[in-house]
Amino acid sequence: MRNLKSLTYGIVGLGIMGGSFAKSIRRNILSQNGSTGKILACNRSTACLSQATEEGVIDRAFTSDRAREMIGECDILFICLYPHATLNFLKDNKDFFKSGAIVTDISGVKGIFERELPSLLRNDMDFIIGHPMAGGEKEGYANSKAEFFVNHNYILCEQKFNKSENMELMKNLISEMGFTRITETTCDTHDHKIGFTSQLCHVIAAALVESAEDPEITAFGGGSFEDLTRIAMINAPLWTELFISNKEKLVSHIENFERTMEAFKNAIQTEDANELKRLLEDTREKRLRMGSIRTVAK
Repeated sequence: MRNLKSLTYGIVGLGIMGGSFAKSIRRNILSQNGSTGKILACNRSTACLSQATEEGVIDRAFTSDRAREMIGECDILFICLYPHATLNFLKDNKDFFKSGAIVTDISGVKGIFERELPSLLRNDMDFIIGHPMAGGEKEGYANSKAEFFVNHNYILCEQKFNKSENMELMKNLISEMGFTRITETTCDTHDHKIGFTSQLCHVIAAALVESAEDPEITAFGGGSFEDLTRIAMINAPLWTELFISNKEKLVSHIENFERTMEAFKNAIQTEDANELKRLLEDTREKRLRMGSIRTVAK
C-alpha cells in the first residue's frame, strides 16, 4: 500500500470543504517526520489560493485554466465542487488524470454518480464515491478548519470497479484526518437516508424561518428557535441542486413529515390530550433509540 506521507494530494475547489481537506492533510499527515508529500490546489478565485500558499497549507496553486496541469500530478484528488460540476469536471478532463490516480467527491447526492461514472472514467484511474459528514454554515476558504473532521462520520459508496487496495488507502486517509466512523453503504441507501437526516432538516429549518410573521419575533427566543434554524443560513445554489437531484426521496420524506405534522395539528385543534400525549411519548422513545443507535455505530 502506498505511503500517505509521500503522495501528492490535489484539491479542486478550495472553499470551506476543500480548504478543510488541505488543512487536515497538512496537519495530520504531511507535518509528520519523513513526509515528502505535497498539496496542490486549483480554484477559480485566486484570493484563497494566495492565502493558503502564504499560510503554508498548500505547496502550489493553480488557477482554473491550469487544472489539467495540476491533476496530471495528483495521486489522490478531491473534487470539492457541486454534484453536476463534479461530473462535468470529470467529463472535460478525463484524459488528463495521472495514471493510477484515486479521485473522489464530497457531494450530498450519490445516485447521479452511480449512473454517470462508468462512462467518465479511464481504466487506469479509480473514483471513490464519498461524503464527509462535516463542515460549517459559512462558506469559503477563510472558514475552513481541520477540526471540522474530528470525531465525525465519512460515508463511502463502494462500486464494482473500485480497486480494493484503493479503498483501503482511502479509509486510512479518512482515519488519519480525524474521522472516527466510516459508514459503507449503497448510493441508493445514502440518498434515502441523507434525504431524511440532512436535506429534510434543511427544508424544515428554511420553512420555519420563512413562516415567521415578524423578524423581531426572535427577541422572544430562548434557544429552541436558534437550535432548530442554525442550518437555515443556507448556500442557496448548492442546496437547490441537492434538493432537485434527490427529489423523489426528499419529496417522499416531506410528505411523511406533513402527515405527522397533520397528526399533531389535529390533536391540538381537537384538544385530544390523550393522543397528543401518546405522540409526544412515542417521539421521546424513538429519539432515545436513535441516539443509542448512533452511539453504538461510533
